[in-house]
Amino acid sequence: MLTISRRISVIVSLCLFSYIGLISETFSNETSLETINSGDTAFVLVCAALVLLMTPGLAFFYGGLVRKKNFLSVLIQCYIIIGIVTLQWVFIGYSFSFGSSELITGFIGGFDHFALKNVGMEAKGTIPHSAFMIFQGMFAIITPALIIGAFAERTRFSAMCIFMLLWTTLVYDPVCHWVWGGGFIGAMGALDFAGGTVVHINAGVAALAFALFVGKRKGYPDKISPPHNLPFAILGTGILWFGWFGFNAGSELAADGIAANAFVVTHVAAATAVIAWAILDWIINKKPTVLGVITGAVAGLVAITPASGFVNPMGAIIIGFGSSSICYFFVAYLKPKFGYDDSLDVFGVHGIGGIWGAIATGFLADEAIGGTAGSLAQTMIQIKSVIITIGYAFIMTYILLFIVNLFVKLRVTTEEELIGLDLSDHRESAYTVLE
Repeated sequence: MLTISRRISVIVSLCLFSYIGLISETFSNETSLETINSGDTAFVLVCAALVLLMTPGLAFFYGGLVRKKNFLSVLIQCYIIIGIVTLQWVFIGYSFSFGSSELITGFIGGFDHFALKNVGMEAKGTIPHSAFMIFQGMFAIITPALIIGAFAERTRFSAMCIFMLLWTTLVYDPVCHWVWGGGFIGAMGALDFAGGTVVHINAGVAALAFALFVGKRKGYPDKISPPHNLPFAILGTGILWFGWFGFNAGSELAADGIAANAFVVTHVAAATAVIAWAILDWIINKKPTVLGVITGAVAGLVAITPASGFVNPMGAIIIGFGSSSICYFFVAYLKPKFGYDDSLDVFGVHGIGGIWGAIATGFLADEAIGGTAGSLAQTMIQIKSVIITIGYAFIMTYILLFIVNLFVKLRVTTEEELIGLDLSDHRESAYTVLE
């Protein structure tokens, strides 16, 4: 039997070891929590909210550019996409895009984050994993919403919903994984800071495929009336411009110098593009136009997106001026020559602007900012990533459109198109008088 003194010493030892274990556990927990920075977390959450705001902004931008009888149809399409893609992202989208395991090596993520499994308060860099997930989810929402502008005024709502679910899963998620999720485009060294390839080229090329598949609006181009409410389009542009600071600066995922640079060059490129488009309008059409100015702003914002974490303000000016010049030429001259009906110039602005921005990143990248210097070799990598994305997005989009159209007709009837989608698809009207 143990003596009383030995019993006491054993009890004291056990208590001491328990205390030391408790201290060690606490220290371990504090160490893991120290990797999460509250400033970075707050910054990313605010940026995520700004990116979400871009989709209602897009709704007003597109809605103001269509005819009165189709205004509500554009707004509801944007909002239903928020719902569809959010649930898709929660269940499979995030896992397919950023899953650490892969269904196909280098091509698409696995099911390790199915229904947000293992996505919670644990650190991912300096922010909670859930913050990273929701920030990326806002990108997944805005991307398919961009495509709406190509088929506005003539596509059935039910078919659009099915297509958007399939497109997000089979086009957006794989391309996102290729570039940002550990796939082969990122592995070959392509630069895409905030989505020039993943978002704008992807959506712009899909928009072209959709416009070609669904065909022209009745009466296009001679009997299509001009935008019904340019003030709404201006409001939408302002919201997009505001939200774009979250889109680009937030992609750094930290409140640091690169985020500040991304904010600055985003604004500089957009402002430059506004001036450039206005000057072109003034020279060619004798008058600067509101529609031209807001189109230029969006073109500049699109083009700076892939470059925003890699270029300096002088590079941003070059990108902004180039975006308006190239997109203006494409929209004003090449689109009419080819004769397709991309209603709101999604391919001409987002597709072409995204291509220009991605390639320009290759030769304008400033090593002092993003750690990569512009070069011919980098430019060739950028061109390669652009070609791959264009090919995949166009072919897969066309295949999906063909499949959806077999079960639910994409194109509304002639009578429904003449009445307008607000009434024919939704039994609602934004105005008491329609045109």
